[in-house]
Amino acid sequence: MGRMLYAECASGISGDMTVGALLDLGADKEKLLQVLDTVPADGFRVEISRVKKSGIDCMDFDVILDAAHENHDHDMEYLYGHEHEGHHGHCHRHDAEHEEGHHGHCHRHDAEHEEGHHGHCHGHDTEHEEEHHCCHAHDAEHAHDGHHHHHEHRGLPEILRILDGTRMEESARALAKRVFTILAEAEARAHGIPVEEVHFHEVGAIDSIVDIIAIAVCFDDLKVTDVIVKSVTEGTGTVRCQHGILPVPVPAVTAIAQRYALPIRIADVRGELVTPTGAAFLAAVSTSNTLPESFRIQATGLGAGKRTYELPGFLRMMIIDK
Repeated sequence: MGRMLYAECASGISGDMTVGALLDLGADKEKLLQVLDTVPADGFRVEISRVKKSGIDCMDFDVILDAAHENHDHDMEYLYGHEHEGHHGHCHRHDAEHEEGHHGHCHRHDAEHEEGHHGHCHGHDTEHEEEHHCCHAHDAEHAHDGHHHHHEHRGLPEILRILDGTRMEESARALAKRVFTILAEAEARAHGIPVEEVHFHEVGAIDSIVDIIAIAVCFDDLKVTDVIVKSVTEGTGTVRCQHGILPVPVPAVTAIAQRYALPIRIADVRGELVTPTGAAFLAAVSTSNTLPESFRIQATGLGAGKRTYELPGFLRMMIIDK
């Protein structure tokens, strides 16, 4: 075994929680921001900051969309109906549990590129615990090969082209492509269609693309060789998506969990704790479901979630050795 990462997932997992945890473990933030500045798409900026979840200091990674690319992502009534009490909701799509005060590093991207997004659902519980630190704006005018894909739903080929147009290590690019391929296969199984007919209504949105690129860059930077996933906690209930009302876990998550033997534990919590992006990341990198009988912790990373549940609102990852 090489360098081991233990993904605890006791409060679920989403894309932005994963990026936050990997950054908190020591992934290079400046390298990540440099990569994101080359993404051939516009309409987004990212903020990296420290926030409190359940009173604990965590890293928050937030992809913030401009008005043209926003949708119902922040509308909890839309996601869950009137009674929703602030659960974790995203539909199968983005996994950004956007939430709270992202302060810190604000990275602006204004490329003349691509976008169109609509459709994904993920609840937002803005409990902004603000305390801004440095905020830099990047107004990149990348002409990125001139591909202006102005459509709301992207298929896998369009997403792979965006990944190919982003300047990053080939090992990180390969991981990002693997995560998206796992998502495409899961959507194809869930909807009973060929992979080539899958259009990502939700994960095709730019915020999810940014989350997955960020996960791949940060994970690659940490040089982890083994990933232990003992169990993944999911909630219950339903969530509103592009396709209507879906049960939790959403079909894409169950398809990934089934195919890749992810160990799921259902908690008595209403809301979506596991997003397809989070599940696809685990499927792409997990090497074991068993922790060593005893181990030493070399580093701990906490990635903030965006909603408030009865569970701690963060994803904990540890670099461990026997």
